[in-house]
Amino acid sequence: MYHYRRKPDIEAMKKASAHFVGTHDFASFCADCTNISTTVRTIYSFEIENCGDTVIMLVKGNGFLYNMIRIMVGTLIDVSEKKIMPYDIPEILSAGDRQRAGRTAVPYGLYLNRVFYSEEELLK
Repeated sequence: MYHYRRKPDIEAMKKASAHFVGTHDFASFCADCTNISTTVRTIYSFEIENCGDTVIMLVKGNGFLYNMIRIMVGTLIDVSEKKIMPYDIPEILSAGDRQRAGRTAVPYGLYLNRVFYSEEELLK
């Protein structure tokens, strides 16, 4: 779990995270993309749940780049703090520049929940 001292703007984070869903070039959300053939990935869903004092983010995709989820979450924290606006996400994605995205969130609380071996199983 990551302790965040401020009250997050969940609605702004949800608006911003909706832009991650789909097939995009996530080069702006990769810490080190030098040894991979493509930075294109598909995000099937990005859910944000507010459970009292806890915020849970569930991301389903066909693969993830190095620190991709941490950078996406850090960017959503920046959205919550109004440093980045939800409507800025498409431009950040298209820039292909790591410097355009937000901070890299700490790894606390991040874990691989499940691996799916078929698209049918993933989309349930």
